[in-house]
Amino acid sequence: MDNKKQPLIAHLCMLCAGTFWGLMAPIGKDAMLHGIDGFHLVSFRVLGGAILFWLTSLFTKKEHVPVKDILLLGVGGLFALVFNQCCYTIGLNMTSPSNSSIMTTSMPIFAMILSFFILKEPITFKKAGGVLLGCAGAVIIITTSATAGNAKVGNIWGDLLCMSAQFSWALYLAFFKPLAQKYSLFTVNKWMFTWATLLIWPFTLGHITDIDFPNVPMSTWWETGFVVFFGTYLSYICVIIGQKTLRPTVVSVYNYVQPIVAVSVSVAIGLAVFKLTQALAVVLVFSGVWLVVKSKSKRDTERVRS
Repeated sequence: MDNKKQPLIAHLCMLCAGTFWGLMAPIGKDAMLHGIDGFHLVSFRVLGGAILFWLTSLFTKKEHVPVKDILLLGVGGLFALVFNQCCYTIGLNMTSPSNSSIMTTSMPIFAMILSFFILKEPITFKKAGGVLLGCAGAVIIITTSATAGNAKVGNIWGDLLCMSAQFSWALYLAFFKPLAQKYSLFTVNKWMFTWATLLIWPFTLGHITDIDFPNVPMSTWWETGFVVFFGTYLSYICVIIGQKTLRPTVVSVYNYVQPIVAVSVSVAIGLAVFKLTQALAVVLVFSGVWLVVKSKSKRDTERVRS
């Protein structure tokens, strides 16, 4: 592949992933209102992803993965899939799809904080200001949900779970980029999804057998299929492609595609309402991320010194 085209392809892949995840919020929420719940959906996501990535890997170049790296991919799967998907999907089941997507905007701020402790990236005035603005936006969302009597406005526990999912994803981006670059995206994902399935299904199998399958509408299964194929399989392919080329902070910024898509669709189909306080929160969080992204990185600081 032309090296000049790699950044463009990486950015397009991240845009696609953000769009799929944005659509997943209202589509997944509707499925969870008609026959299944958050535990069912996350179980189908990890098992479906494992099956699809193993099937795809049969038609790609075989790679030898030592036991040490298989175990490390298991740890990566714990942060990228088990904690991330469980917290987000169960949180989405509790709160509105618009709030769940707005809470994804906290991830670039988590990535910045983790970069300071792990990668020794400097915290500048812009970064600190961005963190404060982002936190203010998150606090507005949480307090709005805490005082709401309408599930379409939000639920504080659901919002906090969705935020926890972003922290888990930020940990994955900070720690596992070298491992993601070492192997093909299919090798990385087939092992991570396999580990996630082994860790989640023993706890949810009994719950899944309680589904009233004959009375679940076909539309719910189509929506579940969208979440598995587009919101999981294709999205994780796109993310790994982006992660191989782009810095973690750049990857994280594409989380801001999700609320634009999710809020628009959710409000349009009546799954959520959008209040003035939420609009203010979005402005604060977006402004915070803009300041974080515009601040100097460790590499920029070292280049100036040299």
